[in-house]
Amino acid sequence: MGKERLKNLDYVIFIPYIIMSVIGVVMVYSASANIALQNGGSPLSYLIKQLIYMVVGLGIILFMIRMNINFLRKPIVLKFLLGLFVFGLLWLLVFGKTINGAAGWIHLGPINIQPAEFVKFFLIIWLANAVASGQPEMTLSVRSWLDQMKWPLFWSLALIALIFKQPDSGGAAINFAIVFILINCSGFSWKRALSIIYGCAAGAFLIFELVLVPMAKSDSFSNSYRLQRIVAFTNPFGHAQGTGQQVVNSYYAISNGGLFGVGLGNSVQKTGYLPEPNTDFIMSILTEELGAIAAFLVLALLTVIILRTIQIGVRSNDPYQSLICYGVATYMSIQTFFNMGGVLGVLPITGVTFPFISYGGSSILTLAMCLGLVLNISSRQRIERRALKLARKAH
Repeated sequence: MGKERLKNLDYVIFIPYIIMSVIGVVMVYSASANIALQNGGSPLSYLIKQLIYMVVGLGIILFMIRMNINFLRKPIVLKFLLGLFVFGLLWLLVFGKTINGAAGWIHLGPINIQPAEFVKFFLIIWLANAVASGQPEMTLSVRSWLDQMKWPLFWSLALIALIFKQPDSGGAAINFAIVFILINCSGFSWKRALSIIYGCAAGAFLIFELVLVPMAKSDSFSNSYRLQRIVAFTNPFGHAQGTGQQVVNSYYAISNGGLFGVGLGNSVQKTGYLPEPNTDFIMSILTEELGAIAAFLVLALLTVIILRTIQIGVRSNDPYQSLICYGVATYMSIQTFFNMGGVLGVLPITGVTFPFISYGGSSILTLAMCLGLVLNISSRQRIERRALKLARKAH
């Protein structure tokens, strides 16, 4: 069956994934060569690592397509992963080394692992299983819903709290979005969900305007890394030499690029003006070098993957498989929204990478695991449809 699923590969997802991964390798090399030289390393160092991540990610996708998807539903597997992530995040809080304001990486020699990225994959399979296993009892009453979801919800929120404490507000927000969407697929009232969304949005806006912005501008909180990002968001040009440097230089990069770009490798902003050009702000460099049209094409490819993932979820007759697809689509959508929001200055910078394009092994491997599951589900659907057609012809 594993080989049969590979033969029924969904190229509507796989081809855009390969194209974006190749673009990512090229852009990481272009954006990082100067940084590597400034740090005394080889200009090829980031390129080689990104190529390795891409190849390993491709291997993970092929493995996930062939695997028995129900293996991930086994209680012993889910409990082991939960314990591993709780331990890893607690270890970071105590012993983690702070980089760019957050202690989010576990250093294993030359490899840096970011547990918050892999938690996204875990929450998808964890909650998909919890919701699918509890239906239809959860729709009977609020008490039935709480009986089924109290512990999955508790541990999910505990993991998010540990990520937020690092502090990694972007990672915590993406994981929360995954939990929120999957919880709303559990029989939770959509009217109530919309009320919660509007209430949270209004509350967040009031807290942002009336509490966080005044706090960020206060001298008492001038050393707070997260609050200073809010200062940069509210008035980037007023802090162009400090906290607003990234946003301002992102604007310059996008403006320099125009529609068709200044040419691959010719970015000015990556030469020391724009921090993190190969990770958080790689889309700024891509726009500067290749133009706005190329950036729109990349976004179009990612949109194809997301919409196809949702379509596969809608078509599935298995609640578990549908929920996995919805969770993966949420993950990619929110991550893209946060990254592009920071690049364009419409959201505070959260340190979130752009899917498949930015440099980063943890992100690439997590996305590969998620896409592998979606392709596994898609292949199963194709095999089932083909078997059904043959059965109808036989009759």
